[in-house]
Amino acid sequence: MTTRPALDLHQVVTDKIVAAIDAGVAEARMPWHRPGLSAMIPKNALTGNAYNGINIVSLWAEAQHASHQVSLWATYRQWLELGAQVRKGEKASLVVFYKSYGVEPSEDDDDGKRRVAKASWVFNVAQVDGFNVPGMPERPLIEKRTAAEAFLAGLGVPIVIGGDQAFYRPGTDTIHMPEERLFDAATELSRTGDWYSVAFHEAGHATGVQKRLDRQMGKRFGDEAYCMEELVAELTSAMVMAHLGLSAQPRLDHARYIAHG
Repeated sequence: MTTRPALDLHQVVTDKIVAAIDAGVAEARMPWHRPGLSAMIPKNALTGNAYNGINIVSLWAEAQHASHQVSLWATYRQWLELGAQVRKGEKASLVVFYKSYGVEPSEDDDDGKRRVAKASWVFNVAQVDGFNVPGMPERPLIEKRTAAEAFLAGLGVPIVIGGDQAFYRPGTDTIHMPEERLFDAATELSRTGDWYSVAFHEAGHATGVQKRLDRQMGKRFGDEAYCMEELVAELTSAMVMAHLGLSAQPRLDHARYIAHG
């Protein structure tokens, strides 16, 4: 009897995201650069709960590949519970969850809990019949601004407005941003989204300094640590923007360092 090799969940998800990134680098369009509903945090259609962790980017990549326009997902059984039917021949998408179990602690700081990654398979609302997508009213821009400002204030990293460049300065632990009016966009909503997208990108860098997460930041454009740090910052921005209901245009300079990674 032939034993089927165990599914490496982390590798499957990683390969899928890398493929989606590679496919979009030439146009500076990553899986998280999808305007509209599909740019929001993916949610479970039955529970209403948002997916978290790597599942967010993984489902964004799936939505990009299949051109899904709404980020609602559920398992086969959950769609049945909702009165919907997955169409024959539709392919499920992988999500990862963790189950915990207890062991005898081996050290003083060991909480005795171990977590094992498990697979679940979900289908997008575009893959089912018999389900009406609920209306999702757009929040006013002022509410989005208020939420974004509250998030930035909660970081405890001062933001200095002025000049024509955006960057994080580790020596002073400050984020530097141009005025929003200097961002070139067709509408106020787009301009606001672009400004906060860059601000959250720089905030992502602020998390990596020694007194916080102490990441290897890299020394020059193109080296491995530099590219990884830029990808972390880009993902930080994408996830925060999605939580706030904002979207931004992709930036070619971001795609260039991702291409080096």
